[in-house]
Amino acid sequence: MKSSSCLVGKTAIVVGSSSGLGYQTAQALALRGCRVILARVGDLHQNKLKRVNSKTLDLSSLRSVREFASDVIKTEDRLDILIITSGTSVESDGATRDGLHPVMQANYFGPFLLTHLLADLLKKSAPSRIVFATSFLALFSNLSSENLNCIDLSKALIYSNAKCALSIASGLFSEKLKGSGVTSNCVTGFAFFEDLSSVYANTLFSFFNDVFYFLCAKDRWKDSRHLVQVATSTKLDRTTGKHFWKSVLFVKPTRAHSRKFCRKIWERTEEFVDLADEEKLKEECSLFTKRENNKNKTVFIESDNVV
Repeated sequence: MKSSSCLVGKTAIVVGSSSGLGYQTAQALALRGCRVILARVGDLHQNKLKRVNSKTLDLSSLRSVREFASDVIKTEDRLDILIITSGTSVESDGATRDGLHPVMQANYFGPFLLTHLLADLLKKSAPSRIVFATSFLALFSNLSSENLNCIDLSKALIYSNAKCALSIASGLFSEKLKGSGVTSNCVTGFAFFEDLSSVYANTLFSFFNDVFYFLCAKDRWKDSRHLVQVATSTKLDRTTGKHFWKSVLFVKPTRAHSRKFCRKIWERTEEFVDLADEEKLKEECSLFTKRENNKNKTVFIESDNVV
């Protein structure tokens, strides 16, 4: 699947675009004429790129996420593409000021809250797309509603749980936004070692990962094309709730097949990020389907196409 869509007149936000995959993805979008907002921490030596702006976003702070979203809503008329690459390197242990595990917050809780806060702008700009860069490590998670914010697990396992939760959230975003013109999909297939290196930053493991990339000539520019294709291909105009391995349809994590489990993770996440009632996405036409029975009573049944 290849896409050469012209993006002139469109606006995209790429989260996690300090360097590597996110930055290359932002560059690829800009080269197609898209106006791109790089959402990242600190200054960026980047203004060599035309049609690119930068806004500060620290996913490990819920306050920063809210401030970023508020700024975008005030200054932007439209948002056609939201790509969240995250994979943020986290060096601290313990909990953040929000009481959340830093790996889980940067890779899942932060993106979850941000997507909610930008949902109305995405709807206003429809047709629009949300694309989450996840990891095949999501297939090996032990995610549960009890350990969703567990501080005692290893960073590698928490990272796997974060990516599994992100896959689940993507499926539910697709359902809750159904009929709005906003699609939500996941893309994975990026390097195993790079995934772990993002967790174990500035360690011997990270050093060997850099050597591995150098020897194998791994090209993050080529990786970015898969995200861009899912975000722009006209063949995917109505495709939502799917998981892609690079640009090919792929299986989702086993835990994402349970509707009850997915809803529980979603509800617990709403609590962890302190989502207000008016910020929550409503069950407009997705998780439950209304059916009239023979006694003229309205009942609700679980929809067959959830997640």
